[in-house]
Amino acid sequence: MKNCMEVIMTRRSVKKYLFDMPKKEDIDKIIDAGLAAASGRNMQASVIVAVTNKEIRDELSRANAAIMGASADPFYGAPCVLVVLAERTAHTYVYDGSLTLGNMMLAAHELGLGSCWIHRAKEVMDQPKWQEWIKTLGLTGDYEGIGNLVIGYIDGDYPAEKERKEGRVVYVG
Repeated sequence: MKNCMEVIMTRRSVKKYLFDMPKKEDIDKIIDAGLAAASGRNMQASVIVAVTNKEIRDELSRANAAIMGASADPFYGAPCVLVVLAERTAHTYVYDGSLTLGNMMLAAHELGLGSCWIHRAKEVMDQPKWQEWIKTLGLTGDYEGIGNLVIGYIDGDYPAEKERKEGRVVYVG
């Protein structure tokens, strides 16, 4: 097991995956890390939908690609998508969902899996078809898509560290 700072400092976004599904126990650990994320007033507004069904995964990919005007798979071939939704009535729902995604990216890295936060979950999930899908999952309320976290086994080398920009810290005091 790596220490927390090592996991934080070495995590990278992965953009090439094998299509082998991660072990369910690893997916569950990643989800648990997301559910443990801090949330405003402890409202726990985030919900995680684990998509391991290839047909639904591919449909989500196509919907996401259509929004960005692309034909390529925006999920980079990853077999599993963790869709983070959050209840819009919570004042901090976007931040809460973002923290959920961050925790899950770190957990995936610690488990030796690749991950990448894919945008456009809001635009996809705001479509009537996907709002109906959310209801079929038994979720009631007004949910917004915060992000899609793709996870899987890395195809190739782990991405190298990129140089960090200077001048991003200011001390006062």
